[in-house]
Amino acid sequence: MLPVVAYQVADSIDIRGFRNAFTAPLHHGDADELFYVVDPEKFIYVFKYGIACFLNQSELEVSAFLQLLSPFCRNPFGKRLSEDFEVEQHATADRFGYNKIEVMNPGIEAFRLIMLNVSQSVALDFYNEQADILLKETNHYTQSLEKNGTLGLGGKSLKQYIGRTLNLKNRIAENLYIFDSPDETWEDEYLNSLDQGLKRNFDLQSRYRSIQEDLAIVKENLELFKDLLQYRNSNMLEWIIIILILVEVVNIFIEKVIR
Repeated sequence: MLPVVAYQVADSIDIRGFRNAFTAPLHHGDADELFYVVDPEKFIYVFKYGIACFLNQSELEVSAFLQLLSPFCRNPFGKRLSEDFEVEQHATADRFGYNKIEVMNPGIEAFRLIMLNVSQSVALDFYNEQADILLKETNHYTQSLEKNGTLGLGGKSLKQYIGRTLNLKNRIAENLYIFDSPDETWEDEYLNSLDQGLKRNFDLQSRYRSIQEDLAIVKENLELFKDLLQYRNSNMLEWIIIILILVEVVNIFIEKVIR
């Protein structure tokens, strides 16, 4: 039984910098990810979006690697999200379980697919947490609007809020391959079947859609908040103009009285 564990360690990882610093045999590498073969049955997968995944590595080996990785992490997390999985080799058929898979044809590309899907699952957990935070903030402001008739949200705060929402949407779109498969699966029927089975097992597509639906609700509310803020600013500007006109009228009246 081979253990797999993936950690969300930071917001992002400097892939280029780490590639230059780590000298283990690299099986696959590009601007977004690095897949290392440490031993014939020991692998490490590093992703730009802040995840490191390990197959058949001891706790000491994982700890040492994460220490080596830390200088290349942007906004490292004190509390790491993680997911554990197990791989049983040379099964009579591919079988997918809650936290285990039995594979008929183990190999480097099969292991890579398993680690990729486990890592995507951890990333979805992280992005789901971030979407929940934004949704809770939205609910707080809508409740304030219902109870007090005011948002309690200034122009700068609203812009920051919009920025966080757009940033999260962009990161999800850029980093998750939920609806895509690695090139290797296009040419290998077994790998394609394995990849589709893993995606179903981790429920990746429905979890992804759930996050997108939460963000759509947040975006809809943000549009309302922005319109309300623009109305409030416009209303305030109208009152300022009215006051200035009144002051000018009073000044004219006083000058006439004095004359």
